[in-house]
Amino acid sequence: MFQSIAVRKAQGSQFIPDLRAAQPGGFRGKPVIAAQACATDCHACAEVCPSSAIALNASTADAVAIDLGRCVMCGDCAPVCPSQKLSFNNDVKLCATTRAGLVVTAARPNLDPVAVSAELKKRFGRSLKLRSVSAGGCNGCEMEVNAWSNVNFDIGRYGIDLVASPRHADGIVLTGVINRNMMNALQICWDAIPEPKLVIAVGACAISGGVFAQSEALAREFLDKYPPSLYVPGCPAHPLTFISGIMDVLGIAS
Repeated sequence: MFQSIAVRKAQGSQFIPDLRAAQPGGFRGKPVIAAQACATDCHACAEVCPSSAIALNASTADAVAIDLGRCVMCGDCAPVCPSQKLSFNNDVKLCATTRAGLVVTAARPNLDPVAVSAELKKRFGRSLKLRSVSAGGCNGCEMEVNAWSNVNFDIGRYGIDLVASPRHADGIVLTGVINRNMMNALQICWDAIPEPKLVIAVGACAISGGVFAQSEALAREFLDKYPPSLYVPGCPAHPLTFISGIMDVLGIAS
């Protein structure tokens, strides 16, 4: 008992009272692209990127663009840049409602704020039930999805819950690359959810295929048919990234 008390005292309160203001220390979040010019004929950052998230175009003012839908936040690009043009901060607010909205450049350092969807707010603003589907994930994002409901984040306080059956759900939380072995299971789950429904893509693998994007084992036609209402980048995606994004799109006040 005394040991439990000592642990509780050392850890303090794990509950996060204001999720919008929380900034996790040590978290590698949004890429920051400095204004200085790249070194001549340098492609070091793009060559080291494992997921082809970095696009270089020396003929434009924004010579470097980073796609957060592909970026796995490994940080390997920053130390190889001779111009010290790349770095990362601990910003967790990385969500977007469009695929193109996940690209950052020096001229566009901040993602567009997630706008409130009047339709989603009307239907799900007070109660949103989600079915988690791991369509070929490594269990990294899946563990973070499980953490949404723990004592730290407690998304249930906003009426958002993960449910066991798609028949009880309003939408899918999709993680993983969507491999061929999960293609039919994902479609069956989607078909079982009553209308209206939505897809939330969580993690680089779900959004783009991540480091496996070129694999022949993938079958990602599902996202062509059902574009996500919210993209949640990361590898894995931080719980605060999802929570800030879903609260914004549903218009939930803190």
